[in-house]
Amino acid sequence: MNRKIATAFLILAAIGNATADDISVDPTPFVSTKSRAEVREELDRFKQAGINPWSMTYNPLRNLQSSKTRAEVTAEYLAARNEVMAITSEDSGSAYLMQMASRSAVGQYLAGQPDRSAE
Repeated sequence: MNRKIATAFLILAAIGNATADDISVDPTPFVSTKSRAEVREELDRFKQAGINPWSMTYNPLRNLQSSKTRAEVTAEYLAARNEVMAITSEDSGSAYLMQMASRSAVGQYLAGQPDRSAE
């Protein structure tokens, strides 16, 4: 009999722990950055344009017009490809950055001070 009571107690305790917790309420009050009139005006503009930005089928890129040609974008990609590959490599681009630093005319710095060993 004690075994049945203990088992029932354990089952009830497990069920009690499985219930959802209380919701957490943010104590800071909401302060709008727009007035009610501004929000209504924005909504009216969307309705006039036939756009619903809260729709599941809203596509903001549908009427996008690029300022570059496909060839220009492809050329930029090819020019930056090796740099991106080097920066995202296993050494986080330190070898690539070291090569680039040796090519530049910038002097060496140690803790923010110019290297005076060459003087």
